[in-house]
Amino acid sequence: MSTKYPVIAVTGSSGAGTSTVMKSFAHIFRRDGFKAQVIEGDSFHRYDRVAMRAKVKAADSGEGPQISHFGPESNLLADLATAFETYGTTGGGKVRRYLHDAEEAAPYKQDPGTFTPWADLPASTDLLFYEGLHGAAQTEGVDVGRHADLLVGVV
Repeated sequence: MSTKYPVIAVTGSSGAGTSTVMKSFAHIFRRDGFKAQVIEGDSFHRYDRVAMRAKVKAADSGEGPQISHFGPESNLLADLATAFETYGTTGGGKVRRYLHDAEEAAPYKQDPGTFTPWADLPASTDLLFYEGLHGAAQTEGVDVGRHADLLVGVV
């Protein structure tokens, strides 16, 4: 954990209010002059929309293991933990965006449901703010939440 490069993780299921909490924090940060780097949990899904649908279809027809967006098999949890740890240590790291819809995808000239390439985080941010499902995820060998300075669970 870091006092120089703090990591705040707001975690909870879709529809629980994580986006609302994120917007409240963003307002506070702007008001108080903090420059926050926001990363969304969807950016750490393992599969884009087309690949995930294929995995689910295969599982539903008995051709593969069951899979969901919640499970560790469909998320890059080690990469998320590394992102938190790297930011907390250096204020840097890599991030990509998941492009949910046509409006988000248009500036990148990509299809909705795809990821942007990994890119360096911008320099000179005051904190990292995560919003998504896995900010406190723990599996054998991965503990995402231990790298957060403030962990907010929304239910």
